[in-house]
Amino acid sequence: MHSNQHGLLGLQNPFYLNYQRLTDLFGIKVITTPTLLTFAQLQNLFIYTSLEKGWDHYFWAHMDSPAVSDEEYEEEGQIYKSLYMRAVTVLRETMRPEYGPLAARWFAYDRLSLVRTKAFVEVGGWDTLIPFYMTDCDMHERLWMKRFVIEDAKAGLVYDVASGIDDLEMFYRRGQSKAERDNDGQTSPPEPRPPPTPPVMKPDGRNSPAYHELLKKLDEMQRFKNDDKAGRNTWQSAQQGGQGEPFYRDGDGFEQGISMTMNFGRDVFEAKWGRGPCNLREVGLTEDDAWRVVPGWEKEEVQKKAREDREREARERLKKEQEDRKKGDH
Repeated sequence: MHSNQHGLLGLQNPFYLNYQRLTDLFGIKVITTPTLLTFAQLQNLFIYTSLEKGWDHYFWAHMDSPAVSDEEYEEEGQIYKSLYMRAVTVLRETMRPEYGPLAARWFAYDRLSLVRTKAFVEVGGWDTLIPFYMTDCDMHERLWMKRFVIEDAKAGLVYDVASGIDDLEMFYRRGQSKAERDNDGQTSPPEPRPPPTPPVMKPDGRNSPAYHELLKKLDEMQRFKNDDKAGRNTWQSAQQGGQGEPFYRDGDGFEQGISMTMNFGRDVFEAKWGRGPCNLREVGLTEDDAWRVVPGWEKEEVQKKAREDREREARERLKKEQEDRKKGDH
């Protein structure tokens, strides 16, 4: 509810959000939902909000995906553009009428995405019966079935991480890099000195040592997540606090419930399309096949039974028609 807004949750609560930092310091508009949402429900909230605001397009990003500008990238004959400006350029491209039936532009798969609202509305939004995993497959396949286009785009560097950066100043790079601050350019420990007057911190230059220090840190964090033998998303259950706080949920129990919900969604996807893998169009399925195919229909034994059932039904129809004609003759 409004627990984060009123500062009622502690740092170790899995649902803690630094509301004041986002709103007061960064000026971000926070939309509060009446309850926790699944991934599919959250995506439909994005669509709903865009319709309410009259937005033809919107950007969204994963919560575990930091995005930074590629400060080494330059287009021939073009001035340097930040990630923000490159993303805006992509948006302007997609707004041209001649661009075609576009549904989305993906920056590093869908870690950062640009969505055309009307395309997602036309296919009926996200299927909330598939709450988490496989719901993206279901949505994107239905878009492609409708001949919508999803294209890759580049705007900068988008990482997939499972931990946070202790020193957020690394993102803003005002002044020296951490190594420079720790050593101040010296190879031996500095002499004791009186506390300096806090300097006016100015942003450092493009492609600076601090920038490369940030990229190195993000790359390490991404490798750590991908190499974690326990799973890529174990960070989601790392915080175990919050006892006695509003709307408290046991961390282990909540994680177990989420896992069960994910498995349920996978079962729904397989029941809806008759198969588990994502490549629905490649095997000839269309939007009209949803909920109309037998699970496991690709297996020879299932196809054999389906043929036998159709033949049996045909014989029964023929027999009934013959009996009805005999009754009519009398």
